[in-house]
Amino acid sequence: MATATQTVSVDAGDVTLVGDLVLPDAARGMVCFAHGSGSSRHSPRNREVAGVLQRAGLGTLLIDLLGAEEERVDRVTAELRFDIPLLGRRVTAAVDRLGERADTAALPLGLFGASTGAAAALVAAAARPDRVRAVVSRGGRPDLAGEALPGVRSPVLLIVGGEDRQVLELNEQAAERLTVEHRVLVVPGATHLFEEPGTLERAAEAARDWFLDMEAEGGR
Repeated sequence: MATATQTVSVDAGDVTLVGDLVLPDAARGMVCFAHGSGSSRHSPRNREVAGVLQRAGLGTLLIDLLGAEEERVDRVTAELRFDIPLLGRRVTAAVDRLGERADTAALPLGLFGASTGAAAALVAAAARPDRVRAVVSRGGRPDLAGEALPGVRSPVLLIVGGEDRQVLELNEQAAERLTVEHRVLVVPGATHLFEEPGTLERAAEAARDWFLDMEAEGGR
């Protein structure tokens, strides 16, 4: 059973980020969400995925990767959502914050990224290989992680809609650069946002199963 949502602040150096933390009783692990492409911690799709994880006993942290003023700028310019080094540093700051908290420090940690947030999650996973146990991307752009890809040390699941053909190709290219266990999971009939009936549920269940495996010592 999940506890009430806690508001968490993360010092990212040049900005303080705000997140929503939910920690089930006797949590089995923790998952930090990295949003992208103009999304935020209020994303209904990521909140739906978070609910599936919470019901499986996993804690979740949904955090805004941009400050309020940055979000206002990004809505006009759309430039910060593609600043992967910046977003990666901020996901890394969130990882570090979870490592400082008494209630989350000992829990196995996974990262879930959507769209450009997937690249940021992979950058953070490469930066904190001893902390991050698993990574899941949903409709993500892992290719934008670039040189960080070979440095990822945790198993990676890349979930892509079967009708999202260009992104599928980019995911397959990124997968070739990974040196760890990984899988490209294609959800039939799904487009980029997984809006088709049952497709987001399928992606959420796959993410849940991938993260539950990180409980084992050292990951999978």
